[in-house]
Amino acid sequence: MLPTNTDVLVVGAGPTGLTAALTLARRGVDVTVVDRLDRPPQTSRAAVVHAYTLETLDRIDAGAPLVARGLRSPGFTVRDRDRALLTVPFDTLPSRHAYALMVSQSVTEEVLAGQLAALGVPVLRPYALTGLTPDAAGVVATFAGGATVRARYLVGADGMHSTVRERAGIGFSGPAGGEESFVLADVRLESALPRDRVSLFLARSGPLVWAPLPDGVVRLVAAVAEAPAAPDRAHLQALLDERGPTRRPDRVTEVLWSSRFRIHHRIADTFRSGRVLLAGDAGHVHSPAGGQGMNLGIVDAVDLGDTIADVLAGAPDTLLDAYAARRRPMAEQVVALAARLTRLATLPPAARPARNLLFRLLGTVPPARHRVAMRLSGLHHRDEARGQAAWWSARLAARWNRRDGARG
Repeated sequence: MLPTNTDVLVVGAGPTGLTAALTLARRGVDVTVVDRLDRPPQTSRAAVVHAYTLETLDRIDAGAPLVARGLRSPGFTVRDRDRALLTVPFDTLPSRHAYALMVSQSVTEEVLAGQLAALGVPVLRPYALTGLTPDAAGVVATFAGGATVRARYLVGADGMHSTVRERAGIGFSGPAGGEESFVLADVRLESALPRDRVSLFLARSGPLVWAPLPDGVVRLVAAVAEAPAAPDRAHLQALLDERGPTRRPDRVTEVLWSSRFRIHHRIADTFRSGRVLLAGDAGHVHSPAGGQGMNLGIVDAVDLGDTIADVLAGAPDTLLDAYAARRRPMAEQVVALAARLTRLATLPPAARPARNLLFRLLGTVPPARHRVAMRLSGLHHRDEARGQAAWWSARLAARWNRRDGARG
C-alpha cells in the first residue's frame, strides 16, 4: 500500500530505480519505490555489467552478489564474419573487476530487489503515475485510481517513455529521424565461437551482438530494417547466416524468448527540474552497441542517490545541479559512442576494407586496445567523475564560505 509521505519517491523498478532506492536506503533515507507493472519482467535487453559499474555497485554492497550470478568475460571481439578484426582485453583493466560480467538484466533486477527487500523496502506494484504537482516543499505524485504520495524529492527512473519526464515538462531531444529497430533473443545454439566473450559482428545490413550468458544461453541482438513482433528460430537463423561465422556456422537449436524494440538517440534537456530528477533511460536512450545503457543508468543512480542523501542531511541544494551537470555530458559521450559503433557496422561495401584495416591496426597497438577497453568498461568515467566532483566541491565550498562570511 502506498504511503502518504516519503522523503524520496522512486518511479520505476528497473536496474536504475532499484539502484537509486538501494543507495538511499543504505544511507538511512525513507524511500518508496513504485512500478507500473504488476510483476517484474523476466525478459530484458541488457546482458553485460561492466567493470566501472561493478565498482560502483560495490559502494552499496551489491557488486559481490551480482558477480556470483554471472559469467566473467575476459574480452570483447569485433568480427567481420570469420575474421576477428579487433580483440579488446578486459583482463588487464586497472580494476578489481577486470572482466565484463555477462548476466541477464532480469537477474540484475532480482539481485537488487532482494538487497532492497532485506532493508525493508519492497517494490510497490502496480502503480502507474498520472501526474506531478511540485511545490516549495516537494512534489505530490498522483497515480491511476487517485492515490497520492507527497515526496521531498522524486526520481524518474521509468525508462525511455518516462511519464515523470513528460509530466515535469523536460524535453527529450535528439537528431530527427534515425529510429533504429532491433531484434532481441535468448537462444541455445551450436557454435564454435568462444563461450566466454562477446562478439560484435559488423555487417552491411547492420550489427549483430553475440553475447554468452550463464547456463549455455546466448543473447543475440541485431539491428534490422523491420523487426517481426516475435522473431522465430528461422528469423534468428537467417540473421546468423547473413552476419555470423561462415566456415563453421552457428545453428540455433532453441529459442528461449525473443522480442523487438525501437529506439531513437535522445538525451533529456536537463536531468533536474526543481525537486524532480532523472536517471537512466528516462534521461538518455541510444543503440545497445557497446552495452552501455543499463551501465550508465546504474552509475547515474548511485550518484543521484548519494547526492539526494547528502542534501537531506543538510548539504546545499545546489549539489543536485552538480549531479545534473555531471551526468548529462557522460550521457552525451555514451550516445556518441553507440552511434559511432552503429555507423562503423553499417558502412557500404566499398568502405569496409578500410574499416577492417583500421580495426586490425588498432589490434596491434596495446595502448590503443587499452583505451578501447577503458571506454567500453566505463573506467574512463572514473577519473572524469573524480575530477568533476572535486571541481564542484571546491565551487560549492567557496560559495558556502562566502555565504557564511556575509552572515558574519
